[in-house]
Amino acid sequence: MDNINESHDSALVKAPWYRHRLLVLVVGSITIALTLVSIALALYASGGTAQLDISRPGYKSVQDKVEPTSFESFSPTGEVDEGVIDEFLDLYDKQTKRVNSTDAFSESALADNALGIDAP
Repeated sequence: MDNINESHDSALVKAPWYRHRLLVLVVGSITIALTLVSIALALYASGGTAQLDISRPGYKSVQDKVEPTSFESFSPTGEVDEGVIDEFLDLYDKQTKRVNSTDAFSESALADNALGIDAP
């Protein structure tokens, strides 16, 4: 019975990849990672998403033409009192009214004005 186990174990050790299984694992992992990154970058470039990324160096000339939006925000610093809480709730209510005014299942839910990215 021991002869069968010994011959089976020695057959595994004689396999060329078995001695270097850690190296095979590392090389295989790196190959898979590079393949997936290549696919992701190809999709990024061909899908038009790269054109949306205005922080890229190729769009430095366009960055000056972008108009900043006027967004009324809440100050994260300072004391918390009744007036500050009321100010926060007013700003919060304005935003929730804009969001709730659009039917989430309609075709216009992803329109520019529904998302708040239309021109002022």
